[in-house]
Amino acid sequence: MIVRVWGARGSLSAPGPATVGYGGNTSCVELELADGTTLILDAGSGIRELGQRLVEQDPGVLHICLTHLHLDHVEGLGFFAPLWRAGWKLKFWGPPSPTATLRQRVSRYLSPPLFPIGLSEAPAEATFEDVPRDPWRIGSAIIEAQTVEHRGPTLGYRIEEEGRVLAYLPDHEPYLTAGLEDEPKWISGWALAASADLLLHDSQYTNDEYESGRLGWGHSSVDHAAAFSRAAGVRQLGMFHHDPMRSDRELEALYDRVAEIVRDDQERPLIAREGLEIALS
Repeated sequence: MIVRVWGARGSLSAPGPATVGYGGNTSCVELELADGTTLILDAGSGIRELGQRLVEQDPGVLHICLTHLHLDHVEGLGFFAPLWRAGWKLKFWGPPSPTATLRQRVSRYLSPPLFPIGLSEAPAEATFEDVPRDPWRIGSAIIEAQTVEHRGPTLGYRIEEEGRVLAYLPDHEPYLTAGLEDEPKWISGWALAASADLLLHDSQYTNDEYESGRLGWGHSSVDHAAAFSRAAGVRQLGMFHHDPMRSDRELEALYDRVAEIVRDDQERPLIAREGLEIALS
């Protein structure tokens, strides 16, 4: 499994000289599976550049797993080139709703007045499915999705292939469900992250920011992300969903804080950045 990060920013795209090192595009991660299957996690603005690369090859099948439908996680769909090219088949997976199908909810964005062209006009073949209750297979990987603590229906994903595990929880506030030193099974997202080789986890706030009015907003402080990775026994934490106001220099200062908290037997954490590529093999 090869993991490529195309966007790691949270809440709002943040281009500019202060963010050029780690990037300003919102959440999008590509997984290249061992059998050649392409699996995409979220469709933030980072998916635009990924799409430009994909259409250089022959049309095929793409699987896109959406954690939730907040705009920073779907805003790139209107500019995702394979959606607007005949011959491509796009299979979307996302959180269920009792009131509307996944296609209907995504169409609220891809329709006037928010977008000039409707989803029904897209030349590609696009299908939409609620995630199954039980783990399911995409290509050579086993996928598991569970709801996690965040505002609105939100999923975290666990992707396992050939004994290696990526956990993806970009928008997550586990502190609201249990103390991070409590019994692990009560912590939101713990089962998805348990013993993962790499955990890409919400690391949006500093402790001061979190405690001064952002509790309950649906995101983690960097301390909580590190404590969650300890509780889940992950091999390596990847700081993800960076605050749009955070400069590269400020991210690196937060990294030093996180590195102090992770366990001695964990690998050094990393700061997710556009262009990062990791082979889990």
